[in-house]
Amino acid sequence: MDPVVIPILVAALVVVFLVAATVRIVPQARRYNIERFGRYRRTLQPGLNFVLPVADRVNTKLDVREQVYSSDPKPVITEDNLVVNIDTVLYYQITDPRAAAYEVADYLHAIDQLTVTTLRNVIGSMDLEATLTSREEINARLRAVLDDATGKWGIRVNRVEIKAIDPPNTIKEAMEKQMRAERDKRAAILHAEGERQAKILTAEGTKQKDILEAQGTQQAMILRADGESKAVELVFQAVHRNNADAKVLAYKYLETLPHLAQSDNNTFWVIPGELTEAIRTVTTAFGDQSAGAGAGPSVSAEREDAAAADVADSDKDSVGAPEIEPNSTLALDAVAAADEAAKEAAAAVSDAKAEAEAAGETRLPGRR
Repeated sequence: MDPVVIPILVAALVVVFLVAATVRIVPQARRYNIERFGRYRRTLQPGLNFVLPVADRVNTKLDVREQVYSSDPKPVITEDNLVVNIDTVLYYQITDPRAAAYEVADYLHAIDQLTVTTLRNVIGSMDLEATLTSREEINARLRAVLDDATGKWGIRVNRVEIKAIDPPNTIKEAMEKQMRAERDKRAAILHAEGERQAKILTAEGTKQKDILEAQGTQQAMILRADGESKAVELVFQAVHRNNADAKVLAYKYLETLPHLAQSDNNTFWVIPGELTEAIRTVTTAFGDQSAGAGAGPSVSAEREDAAAADVADSDKDSVGAPEIEPNSTLALDAVAAADEAAKEAAAAVSDAKAEAEAAGETRLPGRR
């Protein structure tokens, strides 16, 4: 090999080494701390940077993105002397690479220990129930203390979260029993409230049913009474419109009398005082017709007198007699007497009608 070539190659290698040692390329979200002869010089920013070879060197490379650090469970004593294990999650970010590298030797360990001591101070002033239900308050107090302490380290604590709070097993069993009792209590209360509402609704429904039935019965009675009133009014108008005389009314009165004693609830029956007048009117009516026709005046008069005498006797007996108690022998005799009087009245009316018809038949051939 040519002796001149060797020095050229050596010089070229030295130049390449110097160029490589001079140029530093820093990735995005990274920071490099440069020391010159062992003393902090500057922090390289992302991109192409130049340093003095041999004199400058990179001491620390830091990531300025937000970091997540999860600590191990730490035992903490509450105010009511219970030991609980608490896991925390820390979200932090390096804001000053120089302070993070030179103000604290191991910032992660320092943050972890500071978190434990702060947790013990905060939890020590709370009982177990407050510890389990005050996570937001604990997180806020932890963040305030850590942010204030790590500010001089060039680190900003963005968020602190309690990941888990584990009480002792005996406390867990007691809490489970308490929660089970609370759930049973709520279930019993809800069941009782449901039964109460069901009874109230049932009572309301029964009340509405009774009210509606009563209103329906009332309306039916009103309509029935209205119908009967209108029927009586129509009958009354028909009677007056047709100008019915006393003879027709007396005949209808006698025709209705046998139905008065047909009810099973009647234990005695009093013959009304108007019966004699009605029989006399009917008998007189049919007697007048017979006399006008010239047929059997003596027979009709005799029957009329006999019927009037029988009815008068019955009328005297019934009007003057006192009221008879039910289920007695006198009541049965009164019923029998009433039946006998009704039969005699019906017989008298039938005989009068027969004589009237006979008189009419005998009168028709004479006219021819």
